[in-house]
Amino acid sequence: MTYCVGMLLESGLVMASDTRTNAGVDQVATFPKMTTFEVPGERSMVMLTAGNLAVTQAVLQHLHKAIDADDEVNLLKVSNMFDAARIIGAAIRTVHREDAEYLRHHNTDFNISVLFAGQILGERPRLFNIYSAGNFIEASQETPYFQTGETKYGKPILDRVINYNCSLEDALKCVLISFDSTIRSNVSVDLPVDVLVYRKDKLIIDYRHRVAKDDPYFLSVRQHWGEGLRKVFAEIPNPDWC
Repeated sequence: MTYCVGMLLESGLVMASDTRTNAGVDQVATFPKMTTFEVPGERSMVMLTAGNLAVTQAVLQHLHKAIDADDEVNLLKVSNMFDAARIIGAAIRTVHREDAEYLRHHNTDFNISVLFAGQILGERPRLFNIYSAGNFIEASQETPYFQTGETKYGKPILDRVINYNCSLEDALKCVLISFDSTIRSNVSVDLPVDVLVYRKDKLIIDYRHRVAKDDPYFLSVRQHWGEGLRKVFAEIPNPDWC
């Protein structure tokens, strides 16, 4: 399992993914789940993947193969993010045709989900949630973030804090708290966490960082959040009906 978050904000995008993958308690490893596609000054795109690692790697291989072959239809040639999301959906369906039946015979589900975001020159930043069938939905001002993977532990803080007008800095801070909550409650998600910040209309990724276990800022966020929760909890009056 994994945990990924993508945010579409008025000022840009914040994306984050953990790096843990496991196939049982004895097979735990670290793999990056964040992939970028970029032509500086023309387009900046990022893709977060969750699900069966072999499936996600096969989909990425198809996408990179089309770019390397300079196919007429690839992520570096399309004119808008909607068509880019359709390319990813098509790659997912191609891998499904190739592998799904074999996986079924081995009692393994065809499982992949993708958060895909970015900006292409001539349009605004956009964020999509792409499913195993290759279909997708798009984020909006009313629904400015998507999660995939182990979502339930990190969702409450996002629901309380994140809106379309949040600053990128506040959004990044909230994302780290969301990951800390998830890591504390679920063994299948862990550091390092890859985070990326993209500022609207720059058409180049501003900031990308891998948050390790000893990251000073993450440790500070964890400490302040934990202490703050305990302080607020202690200040809430006891019920007067028991």
